Amino acid sequence: MRSCLDISFLLILVIGFHRSELSKHIFWNAEKLNKHKPWIETSYHGVIIENMDTVMLDPPLVALDKDAPVPYAGEICAFKIHGLEAPFEAEVLNRTSGEGVLRARGPIDCEQQKEYTFIIQAYDCGASPSGANWKKSHKAVVHIQVDDVNEFSPVFREPLYRATVTEGKIYDSILQVEAWDQDCSPQYSQICNYEIVTQDTPFAIDRNGNIRNTERLSYDKQQHYKIMVTAYDCGQKRATESVSVHIDVKPVCKPGWQGWNKRVDYEPGTGSKQLFSKMHLETCDGPLSSVRAMVELQTSHIGKGCDRETYSEKSLQKLCGAASGSTDLLPAPSASTNWTASLLTDNGRDSDLIFRFDGRQAANIPEWVVPQNLTDQFTIATWMKHGPSPGLRAEKETLLCNSDKTEMNRHHYSLYVHNCRLVFLLRRDFIQLDSFRPAEFHWRLEQICDKEWHYYVINVEFPSVTLFVDGVTYEPYLVTDDWPIHPSEIDVQLTVGACWQGGEVTTPRFTQYFRGSLSGLTIRPGKIATQKVISCLQACKEGLDISSLESLGKGIKFHFNPAQSVLVMEADDLESINTAMTKVSYINSRQFPTPGLRKLHITTTVQCFGEDTCISIPDIRAMVMVLPPSEPRITIAGVERLVWPAAQLRAPVGVALFKDIHIISTVTKTDATLTRRPGVLELMHNLDYCDVLVIGEELDPEQESLEIHHSSLLGKHLDATNSTSGISIYGVDSMAHYEQAIRQVRYRNWKPGGLSERRFRLSCSELNGRYTSNEFNFEVRDCLHTGHAFLFFFIIHSLYPLFQFLLFFQLFALLDLVLKSTPPAATVVIVMCIATLVVIVVLGIYRIHTTHQDGSKEDEEGRKDPEMDWDDSNLNITVNPMEEEPEEEEDEDEEEDELAGELSSAEYEDSDEEDEASIQKGRVRGKLEWDPSTLPY
Repeated sequence: MRSCLDISFLLILVIGFHRSELSKHIFWNAEKLNKHKPWIETSYHGVIIENMDTVMLDPPLVALDKDAPVPYAGEICAFKIHGLEAPFEAEVLNRTSGEGVLRARGPIDCEQQKEYTFIIQAYDCGASPSGANWKKSHKAVVHIQVDDVNEFSPVFREPLYRATVTEGKIYDSILQVEAWDQDCSPQYSQICNYEIVTQDTPFAIDRNGNIRNTERLSYDKQQHYKIMVTAYDCGQKRATESVSVHIDVKPVCKPGWQGWNKRVDYEPGTGSKQLFSKMHLETCDGPLSSVRAMVELQTSHIGKGCDRETYSEKSLQKLCGAASGSTDLLPAPSASTNWTASLLTDNGRDSDLIFRFDGRQAANIPEWVVPQNLTDQFTIATWMKHGPSPGLRAEKETLLCNSDKTEMNRHHYSLYVHNCRLVFLLRRDFIQLDSFRPAEFHWRLEQICDKEWHYYVINVEFPSVTLFVDGVTYEPYLVTDDWPIHPSEIDVQLTVGACWQGGEVTTPRFTQYFRGSLSGLTIRPGKIATQKVISCLQACKEGLDISSLESLGKGIKFHFNPAQSVLVMEADDLESINTAMTKVSYINSRQFPTPGLRKLHITTTVQCFGEDTCISIPDIRAMVMVLPPSEPRITIAGVERLVWPAAQLRAPVGVALFKDIHIISTVTKTDATLTRRPGVLELMHNLDYCDVLVIGEELDPEQESLEIHHSSLLGKHLDATNSTSGISIYGVDSMAHYEQAIRQVRYRNWKPGGLSERRFRLSCSELNGRYTSNEFNFEVRDCLHTGHAFLFFFIIHSLYPLFQFLLFFQLFALLDLVLKSTPPAATVVIVMCIATLVVIVVLGIYRIHTTHQDGSKEDEEGRKDPEMDWDDSNLNITVNPMEEEPEEEEDEDEEEDELAGELSSAEYEDSDEEDEASIQKGRVRGKLEWDPSTLPY
């Protein structure tokens, strides 16, 4: 019996050992099969309705495993959420398909938190039922937005409202009631309407809660009114409790401001001008405790919201210290910037260039203008005036768009308005291992649709994008991601005022037209605008001011808005507020301000002891009339013609065209005496550009150039661009600095053999063409081609001996004939006539000869002039390889130099006196005075 038990025990051990080995083998094989991690999307966007638990995900929550259909290894067992206090959990619905669902662990309150972001991972079932050797997926970002439910009713901020009115007056606003809503979304948290519940009352209320009377109230008829007001949110949910409004009617009194003028004239250049020097407040002896007065200067009809500098966008950016390299997409129409010629402009703003878009105009920007080097850092800036779009479902209104020119319809970057939201689209190029990236940036601001001018600056430091509106920073309320754009060989088209749709349509066309006004639209690649530059570019040059602040005393409090268009003053007594109002002034710092009316609006609130308001002060509406400034007359004067040797024209530095130029500006002033005689006064002011244009054929870049060295612009607010048509110097700077720069404009012709003359025209501007100078014409000549008259004298001089011999031979022959055939008396007369003729001829030939000699000496002395004798021993000249002269023309140029050196001043004697004086003046002033040690090469 015992042996049987031993045998059974041995069998059990053997079977157990085999089972253990079998389990190890199966486990090893299973582990070998679980080779892959689960896979899920990289990001999810979800929406959950407030107080619900199910999250709607896009894309759906699905995990995949390449080990499928292997049991366990190819199945999904769990989703795990990583995030601090994320009130969500994920559940696997189907292990085989990997489907899952995301739920809230408890009620979600939108008022506490509107959005959630956390990490989620998927886990497979491992290598065995026990879950051993499980694998997890990569981390995915989940962004959940909570949709609000209109669960709260509006509630008034005050339990009771009181106001006092004076009989016989119609008020725009007696008082304002205000309600609020606890819901989190704009749709349900904003108050969209107010309603007076009380029937048959002489009052009305607007959607902002302002209560006004609809008829004149009588103290004798009724002295007190009690009305009930309710409120509705934008979801049309009504307040649970109405609020009571008590309005008291007081008998007629005539409080208000007295001793003020309805119109105040402002003369440009007079600094600060007091507006109400004799004004005082009458309160009808009411016992007041405080007075609050608000003075508003209304300038929305002037330029772009107020009187600003009207220089060109490039000049303004240079003046404000902005980084260079910006591209003006809406320049003034010209021969070189003709893409804006078809756009509607508002030219009645004193050279303030404004383009109006009515939904039918747009412009294609030429390819050579479009910035090609947009990186992760750039700036887009523009002035915009825009109102609400027509229609309930308004289309996109595109300010700027860069899209495919043909074949496809991809938008690479664009700036557009949609339903009073400003949206900036930026689709980056695809790179290896790229994924979703921020692509659309949304801002919802009141300024976008208020029909007023605002200055918008978008600073891009990808992936961060910041918006500045009138110098104030705004972050986007919504940023959406998108896939990058795959590279292609399709050309792109940059447009303003609409977006170009070149693909996916039968006929390419513009779409998404803009409706509004734009000005100063620029792109600056590689750099972003600083706060200081932005503030400078949008700064107003007119506003309110207070003169003699020290005389106000401590009983007055005041503050300005950033634009200094609104001034609020508060005082505890009448004397203090009266003193303060007499110090209120208007100031305009522009030398040439925009003339016209500026409206003044003064609102006053008087508070009595224990009451909110006890005296109603009528508003004051006055005006400031800015008188037209004296228009300056800009005059350019100097030598109008110069003659240069060919060697000088070929010199590496060329010749200075406007070495003696002078720019002056004068105004006509009327004397203040009884005679009132007009007088001319010299005026100092800035210029914003000067153009040197080539008259006639454009410059041939193969043999001539017109340029200014960069060193001539250092230390000045100037820059320059040149082409074969001429050179433009621009920037806001003084006339003296412009003179210095223009005098350094140099012309060079390294093949002057075919040059007879070159003519140039110089003109300057102030305030972007508002005031322009005369057109100064200048002519430069090669002295070789001014020597045609000399050729005649040279021939006469060469034939002089032969002519002299023949003349005397003929005279002697004639004299011999006369002596033999005429009476003695007649012979004497004939001899005297012949002698006189000989003397005249000899003197004429002698004068030609001596003139030639003097001219040769003058030219020889001119060549020896130290100012014209260049010492190039210390010069280190870098020659542009594109400007090298052909070797076969060197001999010809040397012959021209020798011939030019032999020319004399006698060639000018047959010219008229005016030309001779001009040429001689040019000879004296045209001598170069360069110090080789200071050359910038």
